[in-house]
Amino acid sequence: MKGKLTLVGAGPGDPELISIKGMKAIKNADVILYDALAHPDLLEYARPGAEKIYVGKRAGKHAFNQEEINELIVAYALRGNHVVRLKGGDPFVFAHGKEELEYAETFGIECTSVLGISSVNLPGLYGIPLTRRDVNESFWVVTATTKNGTLSKDVFLAAQSNATAVFLMGLNKLEQITAVYKKLGRGNLPAALISKGSLEDGNVIFGTAATLLAKQRLHRLPTPALVVVGEAVGTHEYFYEKVKALEPFNNNAKY
Repeated sequence: MKGKLTLVGAGPGDPELISIKGMKAIKNADVILYDALAHPDLLEYARPGAEKIYVGKRAGKHAFNQEEINELIVAYALRGNHVVRLKGGDPFVFAHGKEELEYAETFGIECTSVLGISSVNLPGLYGIPLTRRDVNESFWVVTATTKNGTLSKDVFLAAQSNATAVFLMGLNKLEQITAVYKKLGRGNLPAALISKGSLEDGNVIFGTAATLLAKQRLHRLPTPALVVVGEAVGTHEYFYEKVKALEPFNNNAKY
């Protein structure tokens, strides 16, 4: 008898930011294949005897490659197991969820998905709006690093837009991202770098597109991190206080 696959979005880090439906899926799983960005506390919801397999990818170090993960899903499901694929953030935002779903479906395996809170939403936890009335009408979500490790061409398009730009996996490309903004004469745009967002040791650096790199070199915030650039970022209280007091940006300040 064939089992089934449930893709579950684990949320952006904080284990309490998972849906009730996602928690129920973990409780009913026979096998859980979990990512590096899925908080380990979520595995405590698993029933006794459930098999838990780490398949994470961090900084180029892969426990399994994507093809092997696909094969693991199918192998366990074809044995009649309910397989939960626990993925950081949302399964369909830069997370290979659709690939895993399609591969399982070719074997006639029943598949379902549970959406998760994407790390795209993290700026809001720190009082940074992605959109603000009379400031901007949209936001871009861009993966800064492509499959072959180069800077995404969409960075150049986002930097020309009035939209707020959210760069996922952008820490290692921060120098190149900020260079694009400066080259386009937009280095004065408000910017923030959010590290380990929603976790207890999470942190934020505020600055501009021109100063953010220097601040990161000073504070060395760790991955996972995302970069946010745009006028809407400038509506955060950090910038309001600077403007109100007519003070220059302090490159040594960290929020």
